[in-house]
Amino acid sequence: MRHICLLALGGLMLAGGSPAFAADPAAGRQVANMCRTCHGLDGYAQIPIAPHIGGEPLDYLEAQLNAFKDGTREHEMMSIVARGLSETQIADVSAWYAAHEVTATLPEGVGAEDAPEDCVACHGADGLSLVPDAPNLAGEVNIYIDNQLKAFRTGKRTHEIMTDIAADLTDAEIRAYADWYAAVTLEIAPVP
Repeated sequence: MRHICLLALGGLMLAGGSPAFAADPAAGRQVANMCRTCHGLDGYAQIPIAPHIGGEPLDYLEAQLNAFKDGTREHEMMSIVARGLSETQIADVSAWYAAHEVTATLPEGVGAEDAPEDCVACHGADGLSLVPDAPNLAGEVNIYIDNQLKAFRTGKRTHEIMTDIAADLTDAEIRAYADWYAAVTLEIAPVP
């Protein structure tokens, strides 16, 4: 079992190195009320087509919301929601979800050495991100992961690392990777 606590209280930095504003998780909780139907107030997805976002790295959350806002990434619902958010709201809601404590537990009888080799350097064997710009995959519904990997493979989604990794994956490999992370138990603790 692995435990990560990501408390995000930083802000954007100006060219001179001073904070533009400090992200406010409490204000982000208010913004998260519009996210709760799909992602849950604490970031545990309420529907299978939405990812769990509680405990995600702050950098990843902000980057994805900004990509939906500027059209770099498209989704019928998220693009509309993100376009309506200010920079401050994006920083705040990202800080709210990133502040959640997450725990991931591998299924009984498997070890970290069995994890998908293509994934572990960034997403960890247990599906908890090891780098700031990669999402957690622990406990995601396998269809969600499958769809995202296929989107990278076809070019519908692009990323400097994921596009190359997904390009040569077979459907069977994609499903095996998706099944691995879907089998991990994810717990998201509420922010105190």
